[in-house]
Order: sequence, then C-alpha cells, then structure tokens
Amino acid sequence: MEQVARTQKQLGAALRRQRKHLGLTQSALAAKISSRQATVSDLEGGDRDTRLQTVFELLAALDLELVVRPRTQRDAAQLEAIF
Repeated sequence: MEQVARTQKQLGAALRRQRKHLGLTQSALAAKISSRQATVSDLEGGDRDTRLQTVFELLAALDLELVVRPRTQRDAAQLEAIF
C-alpha cells in the first residue's frame, strides 16, 4: 500500500506500520541495521535529528523505497484520511 508522508511524524508512523506488518519489534529492526532500539523509536516518533542515512537503512530493512514527486491535491485528502 502506498503511503504519503510530508512530515517526520508521518514518516515515522508509516515506518512503524510497516515494521508491525512485518512482525518486527523495534529491537529486531535495530539489529538488522546495526543500530539501537532507541534510534528506531526516535525515528518512529518523528525525531528531527535522525540522520538521513539511518532513514534509508530503515527503508531498506523494511523493504520500502522513497519516491519523490510533486504534491497533488488528492494526496492532501488521502493524508487527512490516514492521519
């Protein structure tokens, strides 16, 4: 399922949903990227200080990819429905 995220909190929520969908704990996901559980928790919580490299490592570990495209009005309505 495609998810749109425009803020750190929205990205964190999307990553949390995928992690849970895969049946992973924060600790198990952290181990997959050689990181700490607190790092995963911070990212899922929308921490602004998370390194971009860590975001990409988590995306890869969760079998997700980042797509950059122009915003559309339809996306705004979808975001309201999700969050």
